[in-house]
Amino acid sequence: MSKLLIVESPAKAKTITKYLGPGYEVAASMGHLRDLPKKELGVDVEHGFAAHYVPIEGKDKTIRALKEAAGEAECVYLATDPDREGEAISWHLRELLGLPKEKTCRITFNEITKKAVTEAVAAPRDLDMNLVDAQQARRILDRIVGYKLSPFLWRKVRSGLSAGRVQSVVTRLVVDREREIRGFQPEEYWSIDVTLESGGKRFVSRFYGDLEGKKELHSEQETAVVLQAIDGAAYTVKSVKKAKKKRQPAPPFTTSTLQQEASRKLSMTAKRTMAVAQELYEGVEIAGMGLTGLITYMRTDSLRISEEALAGARQYIAGRFGEEYRPKNARVFKTKKGAQDAHEAIRPSNPSLDPDSIRKSLTPDQYKLYRLIWSRFIASQMAEALLDTTSADVECGGYVFRATGQSVAFPGFLALYEEGTDDASDGEEGAMLPVLTEGDHPAHVATEPRQHFTQPPARYTEASLIKTMEEKGIGRPSTYAPTISVVLEREYVAKDGKALRPTALGEAVTDLMIDKFHDIVDVKFTANMESELDGVESGEVDYRKMLEQFYSGFSAELKQAEIDLDKKRIKVPDEESDVVCELCGRKMVIKSGRFGKFLACPGYPECKNTKPLSEDTGVPCPVCGAKLLKKKSKSGYYYYGCEKNPTCPFMTWDKPTPKKCPKCGGVLYRHYTREEKKILCHVPGCGYFEELPVKKTAQKATEEAEKKPARRTSAKKTAKESGDE
Repeated sequence: MSKLLIVESPAKAKTITKYLGPGYEVAASMGHLRDLPKKELGVDVEHGFAAHYVPIEGKDKTIRALKEAAGEAECVYLATDPDREGEAISWHLRELLGLPKEKTCRITFNEITKKAVTEAVAAPRDLDMNLVDAQQARRILDRIVGYKLSPFLWRKVRSGLSAGRVQSVVTRLVVDREREIRGFQPEEYWSIDVTLESGGKRFVSRFYGDLEGKKELHSEQETAVVLQAIDGAAYTVKSVKKAKKKRQPAPPFTTSTLQQEASRKLSMTAKRTMAVAQELYEGVEIAGMGLTGLITYMRTDSLRISEEALAGARQYIAGRFGEEYRPKNARVFKTKKGAQDAHEAIRPSNPSLDPDSIRKSLTPDQYKLYRLIWSRFIASQMAEALLDTTSADVECGGYVFRATGQSVAFPGFLALYEEGTDDASDGEEGAMLPVLTEGDHPAHVATEPRQHFTQPPARYTEASLIKTMEEKGIGRPSTYAPTISVVLEREYVAKDGKALRPTALGEAVTDLMIDKFHDIVDVKFTANMESELDGVESGEVDYRKMLEQFYSGFSAELKQAEIDLDKKRIKVPDEESDVVCELCGRKMVIKSGRFGKFLACPGYPECKNTKPLSEDTGVPCPVCGAKLLKKKSKSGYYYYGCEKNPTCPFMTWDKPTPKKCPKCGGVLYRHYTREEKKILCHVPGCGYFEELPVKKTAQKATEEAEKKPARRTSAKKTAKESGDE
């Protein structure tokens, strides 16, 4: 009889099979096999919040296969992911498959390497019911809020809406930031930059203040006084300060910092980042190595690193960069207070496996993300950077101008990696100043006064929103990406480039929630709920009591809201567009219909003009040169068509790229299908195209909403990742 090991995904199963060899059968559950029923609450709120779980529709074949394999096995190892969700999946497997406890073992590993897998098999444990209860508590909380609150929103706002314990408070964060921006009152201030020259080298010195200290210029009149005083006056170097500055490397990635940095440097959404990270974790076919797990588990809030990995990183650093780049002792980073610390930080499974050596075996996204993870980890164990900094105060007409600069004395970790920032102004100062000594008289070259106004806080990006969620304790590493996906899919929040802004719908729903369900959208309440879930995981909190306390207040709010809004409906303001109705001259508004959004005249019913909502791609039509518009079909897929349609019939499912055709200079389009990948030109008579390699693992990387369906009439939308109920 063989031993059966059950994991979550086929890719992981294939990788682990290679490590265990004969005597073991490895099967995949494909995630959860049972859950709360779709069409009913599935939770007995009157009797201890008992959950009624049912097999997930469409999983019958998988369940039968696993039952058969488990019945023939002498031992069953439950090897699902090493977190709350994974522990719950293992528990559901044991219950659903009817596995006796004496032949069931729970094993976990933080990385899919031969050593980690074989060590886990040699040290099995029992299921941790505290972890299971913590997952159950979160699932039941989200089901209660979603199942009870969503129908309320259908009746009072618009059908098809949803509410969730985490998504609602995240939407409020975006709404509050937008209103802060709208209410911002800019304040005027001025700067004066003078360009000076010393020893044949020019440098810029900025107004700092007067001889008594720092001073700000608030108006043109104050600036004029300074300009009059320095006009024609000599500049004298008042003081020069030189210093050595040490700069420490950033710690290895946690889930939050990985999503933030991938957004900043790779322009990847949090959802895409986690999908690619999952592929790297589960295993990629590497030339000469076979299926290989490349990184450790990607859902973590810990900065802990194993001794073996530290030793590997230090050995690599000394070999590639030299001994001076390897600090005397390995760096140990302190995990923040309140972290679960269940797993290591995100790092490469094999530190010596540099990205360029395996680039040909990876998809572009896999390569970019692996390089980011690998570089961050290796750099975290490299020597500090040493910077030479100089600050010079230059006096003129009783006023002081300050020049600063720096140069790298020893690059240290900067030779490999530098952390990104959300604000470009966070960067260091530029080049070094010329050699200056006290009493020098640099020559005046130019003076540039400039008016400025203080700026409102920036809109959230995915990166800054995830950072805020982590800082405020909203959600946990596994929920950041799906929560943001949900608020975008529900159209509570929209993307404007990288920035996130609330929609009119998002604001209307948030206002209703603040008025009637204040706790649900209260940041502190939500953060406290996460702490209680952590308490359930540690065994300090009984999850039934926690649910009872929440439900008593929530159900009372729901009843009162029904009374307050009896026979009332919340009006969601229409979003005004820049498109003018050609029939009556009004600005058209954006409406939502059966097939998505469209433009309609606000003068209805007097004016019934409507037109499809389209987006200018900034690319000319390859046939007639008019604007090429991005449109949405009735099936929900994007396509590209000429604005002069039907006069010009050009349309394509292929997405325009920034690349130019080397043959005719036209725009190149990306043509991706399951069978082929190519870059091609649509200019009539050109015919240029470039074949791209097709990899099975790259199919998931294509943007489903942008590609042409195999048959237009039968195209279906792909299932979307969901967060709250």
